[in-house]
Amino acid sequence: MDNRPIGFFDSGLGGLTCIPHLMETLPNERIIYFGDTARTPYGSKAVSTIKTFSCEIADFLESENVKLIVIACNTVSATCLDDLRKRHPNTPILGIISPASHTVAKRCNADNRIGIIGTTVTIESDAYRRKILRYNPDLDIYSAACPVFVPLIEEGIIKNEIMDLSIKYYLDQFISYNKIDTLVLGCTHYPLIRENILKIYPHLDIIDPSSEVLQSIMDTLDSRGLYADAPQEGNTFFASDLSENFINMINLIFRNTGFTVAFKNFDLERTV
Repeated sequence: MDNRPIGFFDSGLGGLTCIPHLMETLPNERIIYFGDTARTPYGSKAVSTIKTFSCEIADFLESENVKLIVIACNTVSATCLDDLRKRHPNTPILGIISPASHTVAKRCNADNRIGIIGTTVTIESDAYRRKILRYNPDLDIYSAACPVFVPLIEEGIIKNEIMDLSIKYYLDQFISYNKIDTLVLGCTHYPLIRENILKIYPHLDIIDPSSEVLQSIMDTLDSRGLYADAPQEGNTFFASDLSENFINMINLIFRNTGFTVAFKNFDLERTV
């Protein structure tokens, strides 16, 4: 048993979509989350910059004595997972792409037309397609970068015409031309617009990596004997820019969970 916290991080607030799944299933665990809201989005930045930012955040989580780090960001998972594992060899570090890819490979067959949407860096990495085909080489997979989604979500522009028009701009032709029936939300921000997407394309089977990563977390806790043995208090949500949008989004995501959270501002640039 291990009562230390589990660390999560993302380029901004998108990774928050992973947390309710864990808190509901594993209520004993304590969470430390870091959202790099001052430097979001990562999805259009150089890979070298993403690696620098990710190492800073992983170092910070290590200083908080976490027992496990979850990269709640597809862009970081696609570009930095191996580097972070080498940097912190004594702490298990999980990415979000492999669990979702395994789910796609099991759920789908050669009759399905699978679409992957994500940031520019995630799509250019080809990480999802390569992982999925490793598990199931018979699948048809198509990818599309949707770079404007993250900035809009970070600004809280979700349930309105601007977001719906942006979704149609990126996905109308992509879905119709490729006859997509299964859509993978290859960015942890995207579950926040899941309802928008289904309203426009109700036939889609949507796969959400934010929930699929939970099984990998449970497998790691179980295999390493890291489960907390009693309810822990003190879930903390750090942000490099503790903006009103960040706080509002936390309140939106957690309003029906019954969990309380604490917010803290932390400037990584002043510590490195």
